[in-house]
Amino acid sequence: MNILLTGGAGYIGSHTAFSLIDNNHKVTIVDNLITGSHKLIPQKANFINTDIDNKAVVSDLLKKNSFDLVMHFAGLVKVDESLKFPEKYNLYNFKKPKIFFDLCLENGLNKIIFSSTAAVYGKSSKQNKLDENSQLNPSNPYAKSKNDLEKYLVTLSMKNKIKCVILRYFNVAGADSKKRSGLLTKNSNNLIKVVCEVATEKRKKLLINGKDYDTKDGTPIRDFIHVSDLVDMHLIASEYLNKNEKSDIFNCGYGNGYSVKEVVEEMEKILKHDLNHEFGPRREGDIPYSVADSNKFKSKFNWMPKYNNLNQILHSALEWEKII
Repeated sequence: MNILLTGGAGYIGSHTAFSLIDNNHKVTIVDNLITGSHKLIPQKANFINTDIDNKAVVSDLLKKNSFDLVMHFAGLVKVDESLKFPEKYNLYNFKKPKIFFDLCLENGLNKIIFSSTAAVYGKSSKQNKLDENSQLNPSNPYAKSKNDLEKYLVTLSMKNKIKCVILRYFNVAGADSKKRSGLLTKNSNNLIKVVCEVATEKRKKLLINGKDYDTKDGTPIRDFIHVSDLVDMHLIASEYLNKNEKSDIFNCGYGNGYSVKEVVEEMEKILKHDLNHEFGPRREGDIPYSVADSNKFKSKFNWMPKYNNLNQILHSALEWEKII
């Protein structure tokens, strides 16, 4: 397939680009590099350094190429930043992609895979796993911007203008086993990234935000999915869309919940010493419990994850952190 990929200089986008190329697909990346890095772009990918709402450049690209589908990874992802700059998140995660998708439609590209987020579910009143029919209740500007774009794509799909697969990511972690791609973000809020920075002495300590949540040990519980399994789900979704199948929405997680404390303890086992950490106040917008019911994807595609192991996730993230 010939695939257009936005945000391909980022963590998940670059990993997907490498995997697509490994599987003999042709990849063109559009990225403005405001959060991505040139270091992560595969040499075999065609790279266009531009914003996705640059109508002249994007239209010219679409006219000169016959893309089978587009994977949209571009966007901003920090919840705390979105609380400070809600308009910025609305611009980059909704307004610009909307312009981009309209350009795609104008040029006959109507198959879309969209990187969404479990944050669209918001806070659950109970510690139940979230399935694709769970109530949507985005509780911060980041989640709202993703939900708004989901709604736009669903509307286009219902009008039979596009075929799309929306993938709702839970907590993505780990790195490429060949060490070609991983999380580079400075000042990241990604728990496992921060844990690895402390483990490699790039950061002095881990601050755990809140220890009085209504969970098994008082710290928030998350479903961590290895980035390589997430990428595998994208490749499966692309084959599905390429066969002209119908639009759908899938959770991307394992269905296993680990608390912040458990993540710290697992890393301490790997390191064979304590990890410097302390407890602080709760962080605004944090959700106590977020775990996927991922049976829909597993059953539809007979899919089994390869890296469903917290130790393995942490180990790959740590090995990546050591080389960057």
